[in-house]
Amino acid sequence: MTEFIDESPKLDFVRQIVAEDCKSGKWGGRVATRFPPEPNGYLHIGHAKSICLNYGIAAEFGGVCNLRFDDTNPEKEEQEYVDSIIADVAWLAGQQPDRIFFSSDYFQQMYDWAIALIKKGRAYVCDLSADEVRQTRGTLTQPGTPSPYRNRSIEENLDLFTRMKNGEFPDGLRTLRAKIDMAHPNLNMRDPIMYRILHAAHHRSGNKWCVYPMYDWAHGLEDSIEKITHSICTLEFENHRPLYDWFLDELEIYHPRQIEFARLNLTYTVMSKRKLLRLVQEKIVNGWDDPRMPTLCGLRRRGYCPQAIRNFCKVIGVNKFNSTVDLALLEHCLRDELNKTSPRVMAVLNPLKVVITNYPADKVEYMDAVNNPEDASAGVRKTPFSRELYIEQEDFMEEPVKNFFRLAPGREVRLRYAYFIKYENVVKDAAGKVVELHCTYDPATRGGDSPDGRKVKATLHWVSAKHAIKSEVRLYDNLFTKENPEDVPEGQDFTINLNPDSLKILENCFMEPCLANAGHLDRFQFERLGYFCVDPDSKKDRLVFNKTVGLKDTWAKQQQKQQG
Repeated sequence: MTEFIDESPKLDFVRQIVAEDCKSGKWGGRVATRFPPEPNGYLHIGHAKSICLNYGIAAEFGGVCNLRFDDTNPEKEEQEYVDSIIADVAWLAGQQPDRIFFSSDYFQQMYDWAIALIKKGRAYVCDLSADEVRQTRGTLTQPGTPSPYRNRSIEENLDLFTRMKNGEFPDGLRTLRAKIDMAHPNLNMRDPIMYRILHAAHHRSGNKWCVYPMYDWAHGLEDSIEKITHSICTLEFENHRPLYDWFLDELEIYHPRQIEFARLNLTYTVMSKRKLLRLVQEKIVNGWDDPRMPTLCGLRRRGYCPQAIRNFCKVIGVNKFNSTVDLALLEHCLRDELNKTSPRVMAVLNPLKVVITNYPADKVEYMDAVNNPEDASAGVRKTPFSRELYIEQEDFMEEPVKNFFRLAPGREVRLRYAYFIKYENVVKDAAGKVVELHCTYDPATRGGDSPDGRKVKATLHWVSAKHAIKSEVRLYDNLFTKENPEDVPEGQDFTINLNPDSLKILENCFMEPCLANAGHLDRFQFERLGYFCVDPDSKKDRLVFNKTVGLKDTWAKQQQKQQG
């Protein structure tokens, strides 16, 4: 997938390892990576880093990358999640993944290898409960206590494991454990569980299996079967690497190399799939694709483009230490991409009616408006101008404060692409609220400039009331109020940091008529307001827009201050 190719000459430590292996001829010059999500939820921005890394390395070194579903826990996995993951990877990559595999396809081979370990005396059936296994595991300073079932004969272990597989025992009664070392300094090596009994239908294999492999057992075997060269994992698996190696060495099968990198943490965001699932199940958000969610489908619905996410992953790089990335950097990468690609349009979110009293009531002019100043090939559009317009309420103050340069009594302003207008008087309702402005225009200033050199201090966006499209706009903010949502007092949980103002819906907004044929997820810059996209809830007669991100780039300003 060429979209992931990083043309930067600097190699991160993972790419350096791959480059050295290619140079030395290790793996026969092959490069094979994999992205192995568990289908128990939707992918989020943290997964994007792993996708870009694994697919990127494969693309850069002429290798392959497998999308492998780690579907070893049927109680939490669903076909819905499988479908969503394939769609998200395709969206981020720009093309459908062509190498899709499932752990469940290897269940028989894994079972056969478990039998092989039992026959070598390196695995045994244990009757301890899960709590008893934890209690006998020991601590970092104290060795574990061997299971009383550790020295069962090979014949008894083979018999019991076969009966486990055939469904003769209830859930949790027995497990299959590796026989390694209960005094090993790495707790993961203290006779870890390989299989547990689970009478649950699998979304692919149905009721064929009553025992399911644990991740530590399955992970290396899957890599071996698929002839992966570089098994790239997040840092929490670093202490599991000795176990990964032990299983493969004991079985004497193809042995890939596991490499760990730091996962992505983002301010104002939770990345735990368990916590994200809770937000969905408790209806705190409107589904996995809610634009406030950090899921890839949520970001897509909000108006993110895949190139922006790929650029973000390139900017943050790949490290060996955990850190938290400022959300402002992700938004900076998004603005940078949208600025280049988004057509400009005018939209009024909080409308205030303006009547130009000296403009003919039946006259309509069409003004030339630039579609994208960053892209000359985008050309211009014709936007209608008439006697009655809408401007933003905040662009008028009857009693202007200091440094307010927009429309006010005695003030003249420029209407974008159109004319200078000057305030004349105001119309108020019975409660004293301003509901309409009366202004005059200067016909000599068509196009927005005055032939006599007269200057104004403000340019306002607007739409023609007669031609405007009435739409709904959803304004999104961070879902959490704290940079670290999980920083909570004892006894509380992350939900106390939810932002009650994360969504505001405006139902009476007006848009330029050129948006009438906008399609789902089309992205635009609303001049002076920010970037917006068309939400899939839109109907032919009722467009709905999501605010993607504002125009203010706090991250860029922070960098300028640091450099200055």
